[in-house]
This record gives sequence, C-alpha cells and structure tokens, in this order.
Amino acid sequence: MKKMFLLVSFLIVQTGLANDMEWSKTGHRVTGEVAEKYLSRKAKKAIDKLLNGQTLADVSTFGDEIKADRKFREFSPWHYVNFPSDKKYTDVAPSPDGDIVMGIEKSIAIIKDKSSSLEDKQFYLKFLVHLIGDLHQPMHVGRKEDKGGNDIQVQWFGRGSNLHRVWDSNMIDDFGMGYTELAATLPRISKEQVKFLQKGDVYTWVEESQELANEVYESVQVGEKIGYRYSYEWWATVETQLQKGGIRLAAVLNAIFK
Repeated sequence: MKKMFLLVSFLIVQTGLANDMEWSKTGHRVTGEVAEKYLSRKAKKAIDKLLNGQTLADVSTFGDEIKADRKFREFSPWHYVNFPSDKKYTDVAPSPDGDIVMGIEKSIAIIKDKSSSLEDKQFYLKFLVHLIGDLHQPMHVGRKEDKGGNDIQVQWFGRGSNLHRVWDSNMIDDFGMGYTELAATLPRISKEQVKFLQKGDVYTWVEESQELANEVYESVQVGEKIGYRYSYEWWATVETQLQKGGIRLAAVLNAIFK
C-alpha cells in the first residue's frame, strides 16, 4: 500500500513538471489543425505518406509524449531556449546541449536529406511539428534564472500555479474548447496577412517570441491572484500565437516538400 502511494505521488509530481514545460495538448493540436489549412498539395501528399495518414494535429504532441522514455532525454533542451532579454539569439553562444532553434534546424535538415531513413524522417517530422508550436509559446523563450517562468508562482483562480503553466495550459484548458472547435473560432485573416506572418525565419520568430515573453513577465507579480481579468486581457494573444504557429509551420513544411 505504501509503495502504491509513493508511485501515485511520483506520477502526480512528474505530470506536474511535464505540464510546466509545454503548450497543453489542446494548444499543440490547434497549431497542427491550423497548419493543415495552409499546406500546399505537394506538401500535404508527402506528409500524408510519411505519417501514414495521421494528421499534423495527431502528431503534434509527440515531442512531449516521448519525454517519459529515458532514451530520448537528449531532446529535452530542444523544447525551449534561454538568452538575455536585451540580446538577440545570434548574439550569444549556443547551448552545448542544444535548444529549440537548433532542434528545428536539425529536424528540417534530416527530413530534407534524401539519405535519411524513413524512420528518422517520421521521427523528426513529428518533432518539428511540436517544436514550431513550442516556439510560439512565449515562456519557451523566457529567462534562464526562473526556468521560463516556472519559478514565478501565482494563484490561478485560487489554485497554485506559475507563469509558465498559466501560458502553457491554464488559459487554454480553462477556456473549455476542444482543439477543432478552438481552431475554428480563431480570427479569420486575409491572404496578405498570412504572407506577412510567414515572413522571416526561425531566428526572427524566436526573437519575436522573446519580445512577447518580456511583456508577459511584466504582466504579473509573484504571488498575484489572477483569473478572469488576466485571461480577458491576454486571450487574444494566445489565439494569435496559436494561429501564427500553425501558419508558420505550414510555411516550413511547404518549403521542405516543395
């Protein structure tokens, strides 16, 4: 009985830690769902073949699902990047353990490499879908000293949480929509707006997320009680980031499978 209690306690703690390091499943699936709408025919056909009919939404949570397997531990640093808030990504020495930018670049390179095995292409395609989503969660480009907001404790509707978790899952999950429903309610944008959002590359996108992260840090005080008002003020930003992630994921995939 004691062993069972300890096991359950361990799983609860591990689940809490995992949830602090990712968009919620809903958020990732929204990004995948949005991307599907902007894929070229050629990219859609190639992806459908590689994924054996699975959708981008289906595989979008893959990067988090493999965290429990120790053999994939080397990929843990790929989910985020930390660099000084007054610096550009290219101004600082890259982490020897890797980061989200390097993870995206490596994934793209392996998928495009004709000599890559089918298994590797499938693995890195699933990971790429996940990483583009993570890149647009601003706290994944947060400060190293507070673990991307994980150490900034707040009260979310009276429940203990932290700034990272608020952005990862609290706002999205408490909104109460499934991913298809949420994706369908995102603001409609023009073709010109889509083209504008797809400009740049992973380097400009990571710095854009960092700028947003700096604003998010200013949005709360340690220990602050937040809820409806905070969600009201920031929900449009959450929607924008989910939508951007999907539109840009499609651009990356279209370029890979052109």
